[in-house]
Formats: sequence, structure tokens, C-alpha cells
Amino acid sequence: MSEPLKTILCGIELHNPLILASGVLGLNKKTLLLAQNGGAGALTLKSITIEERIGHESPNVAFFEGGMLNAFGYNNCGLKKALNEFHDLSCFSVPVIGSCTAQTPEDFAKIVRAFDELDFAAIELPVSCPHTPGYGLLSKQNEKAFIEKVLRKCRKETKKPIFLKINACLPNLLEIATCAEKAGADAITCSNSFPGMIIDINAKKPVLSFKKGGVSGPAIRPMVVKAIYEIYEEIKIPIIGVGGVSTGEHAIELIMAGASAVGIATGVLLRGNSVFRKCAFEILSWMKKHQYKSIEELVGIAHRNF
Repeated sequence: MSEPLKTILCGIELHNPLILASGVLGLNKKTLLLAQNGGAGALTLKSITIEERIGHESPNVAFFEGGMLNAFGYNNCGLKKALNEFHDLSCFSVPVIGSCTAQTPEDFAKIVRAFDELDFAAIELPVSCPHTPGYGLLSKQNEKAFIEKVLRKCRKETKKPIFLKINACLPNLLEIATCAEKAGADAITCSNSFPGMIIDINAKKPVLSFKKGGVSGPAIRPMVVKAIYEIYEEIKIPIIGVGGVSTGEHAIELIMAGASAVGIATGVLLRGNSVFRKCAFEILSWMKKHQYKSIEELVGIAHRNF
């Protein structure tokens, strides 16, 4: 990919700023390779927990005119199998980001300690899931005290960059972002999916087995842009913008708001595994048309032009 798209994120070199976000194509190396072959600049695992999780029963996903509603419930193979699956990352030519979640700071730290032994370029810690009891928004993980404890314990276990994944729907969003920076996060990932529900009017009940789920896709992009814009004004560490991106223009919008890199998840389902290559081409075409020579020039430009 062209040099103008090269991005440095917490010392990690990406050939473009487009990252496979956690949750799609990240269950194993085989699926991660699909995103790499599709042009992603970096790859993020689907979040790993200590114990294997089956997740919520089907139906656990539904599409609607604004994107997708899901309640997968952190289905994953568990830490032991994950360590076996990802112990050798030599098949990847782009950085791989580990992602893990837990119910307690101690368990977060336990997984991070294990991940530190692998060749992950960074480790992402989501504390913002809207559909899994005991985790994220369905616990107290969006409180400052919890986040501070998680980051301080995890910081002791690794020198790898730590990305804290938060939710743009939080009323204390800026407080959490600044707290994370002070507690040792190297970057903020924003946003996880938004809490939501869809009702089948013929069945007269919610479409998902868990009733509630996480909204992702085009519907949440304006809220994510606003959140990134506001966070950018409060912190110095980089932001990875995630939410509603399926075109190069969408990615540029998040970058202009303040994101140093952009995650794509639901966009993979909307435009296929090659969405990364398509978006990269669209970004580069726009940059050439408007005479920009680097992604860095665009980061936060909306603040300077207002």
C-alpha cells in the first residue's frame, strides 16, 4: 500500500490505518488471515476470557436498516486454547492485537500476563460490552475505580501497548477517557456497540434470545464521531475510532475527528473481507484529490478548521 497511508500507532507501524476490530473474523488464525488478505493494516482477536464461553443462544444477531444488533455473549475458546492457537503468529505480515476481557481486575491481569508471552503487538481491554452479564455495561466496569485498578494491575504484567476499549454511550465518557490515560492506557478504543433492542412485531417479542444487544454499523457513526471529537480534546494518547465505518470516507471522518487509526467490524459483513483494501483505496484517492500526503495531516483536522 502507498506510503501516504502508513500509520504509527503507539510505536506500531501499520501499512494503513484500518484495523480489523474485535468481534469479527477474530476467532482463530484462519479467520484473521481473511482480514489480512483483505488488506487490513492490523488485526484484533475476538476477545478471550479465562474460561471457554458458549455465549448466548441463537438467535443472537439481527440486521436492520441501520446496521446490526448482536448479543453473542463473548463466545470464545478460553485462555488455554487461545494460547495454543496464537502461540505462533509467523503467518501474519501485519500486527496482531490481543483482546481479552474478564469480570475482575485480577483476571484481566492474569490474561494479560499470559498474552505478554505471545507476539501480540498490543493488548486491547474492552470494559464496555452492552450484552454480557458480569461484563462491561452490565456490571460496574465503566466506573473509574474499576478501570484504574484494571489498568494498574495489567500495566505491571506487560510492557506492550494497552488499548482500553470504552463505549461512546457512557454519560461519564470523558471522565473515563482521562482516567484511563492517567492510569496507564497507551490508547483509547472508542467505541464498542451501543445498547439496543429490536422487537419482532409479528412474534410480539424481542428478536434476540437475550432480548437486548449491541447496535453496530452505520446507525452509530455520528455518535462515535462526536465521542472521538470530544475525547481528542481531553487526552494526549491516541484514539482508535470504531463504529459505522464501511467506506474510506467514513474512515476519514473519524480520523478528522481525532482518531489515529480506525477499526472496522460490521463493515466486513456489509462489504466483504476486502473492505479494508477498498477503504484504503478510497482514502488514498481522496488524499490525492485534496493534496494530502500523510494520514497524520488529517488526524484531528476538524478541530483546527472550525
